[in-house]
Amino acid sequence: MSDILLKANEIHKSYGSGKNLVEVLHGVNLEVRQGEMTAIVGASGSGKTTLLQILGTLDSPDSGTLTFAGRSLTDLSESALSQHRNTRIGFIFQFHHLLPEFSALENVMMPGLIGRQPHKQMARQAQDLLEQVGLEHRLHHRPGELSGGEQQRVALARALVLQPALLLADEPTGNLDTESGNRVFSLLHELCRSLNLCVIMVTHNLELAAVLDRKCTLTDGKLS
Repeated sequence: MSDILLKANEIHKSYGSGKNLVEVLHGVNLEVRQGEMTAIVGASGSGKTTLLQILGTLDSPDSGTLTFAGRSLTDLSESALSQHRNTRIGFIFQFHHLLPEFSALENVMMPGLIGRQPHKQMARQAQDLLEQVGLEHRLHHRPGELSGGEQQRVALARALVLQPALLLADEPTGNLDTESGNRVFSLLHELCRSLNLCVIMVTHNLELAAVLDRKCTLTDGKLS
């Protein structure tokens, strides 16, 4: 049985029309395996975030196919894609997108509560993850009471709370100072390695990219 988790085949994506048409992705091909950590690098505006959003089914390609664990995602309904995103994929972005009125613990629990998971089970899983990212003393603090690095660690715990198979990270350290960014990256790397997660990370930091298993460069709409 193949250990390929996600396969993208001939992904094309354009925006605009006519003279204003901008072709962003020109036949991207990518295969990632369970437990493999892949960095995607490239110049600003090269389409890295667009590709990540398509891989996470937050956006759809103009043409091409996506397969996840042998299952085609191309023709799924929006509700089926939503279910897929919520249960199989974790997301972490440059900006944490935490809900300011809720505590760190409640923010991490939120994906499970939205999915109608048992409250007690989600609280236990959320607390365990917050302890793993070194925030056991911040469980009941709201985002405004946390540093930028702490907020991003809460976002990492939230991305992992439903035990996804794939983590998509878009510049997860890009909004942090060097020390905080390195700590968040180290935690992400260690946690995902211990969980045997497949990770695709967009980053402009070539030093971080070099630590991952593989580095792919997006140039002229194609991956190399």
